[in-house]
Amino acid sequence: MRPFHPQYIFEALPQLILYLPVTAAIVIGTVFFGSLLGIFLAAGRIRRGRVGRVFANLYIYVIRCVPSIVLLFLIYYGLPEFLNVFGININDAGKGFFVITTFSLLFAASMAEVFRSAYEAVDRGQREAAVSIGLTEFQAFYRIVLPQCVRVAIPNFTNALVNLMKEGSLAYTIGLIDIMGKGQLMIGQNHGSYSLEIYLALFLLYWGLTILVEKGAGIWERRLSPVKQEKGGAGKCS
Repeated sequence: MRPFHPQYIFEALPQLILYLPVTAAIVIGTVFFGSLLGIFLAAGRIRRGRVGRVFANLYIYVIRCVPSIVLLFLIYYGLPEFLNVFGININDAGKGFFVITTFSLLFAASMAEVFRSAYEAVDRGQREAAVSIGLTEFQAFYRIVLPQCVRVAIPNFTNALVNLMKEGSLAYTIGLIDIMGKGQLMIGQNHGSYSLEIYLALFLLYWGLTILVEKGAGIWERRLSPVKQEKGGAGKCS
């Protein structure tokens, strides 16, 4: 059995970090499109329209029951065939397109619940009070409701983002070369050698990314908080 070489972990890290922009692009694209779809799904669940509510509930239920890797393969192999029926050819689309499409659909289901629960956590009386003093519905939502929704949503949004970042590592299964894909390539180039060292390097990299996301979300949440904690533990209105 080949001996363990811990120094190779630090040799592998720079090579993996070169592909960090690919992972970041997938996450950013997924968050953007997934959040947009999540807003529409949340609106469908909040509003009284029966059709929108049924569609949103059905969508969330179905998507949550499908494993990420199964949906990724369905989109990668099935979407081109489905669209080809209508004369649309996407066979030349990059693998990133299929990855972002897949994880946007998954992320939207989580975001719909995050946005809905955040909206319902804000007392409706605040919006009504804002409208009663002359603000329009849009102004009341933008100035009063939305900041509170964002603050409530941040913890759950952060959890969903971290899960997305980890689930996104499955993109290598269709040939996308991100940090996980590069790690698999390195293992293959070494004929299976240094597998443990490379996986430990990936572990450290994903761990570091998770810490950065959580720290950033914590700073964002504290900035939006109306009450800031003093050093001695007492709170004071900002």
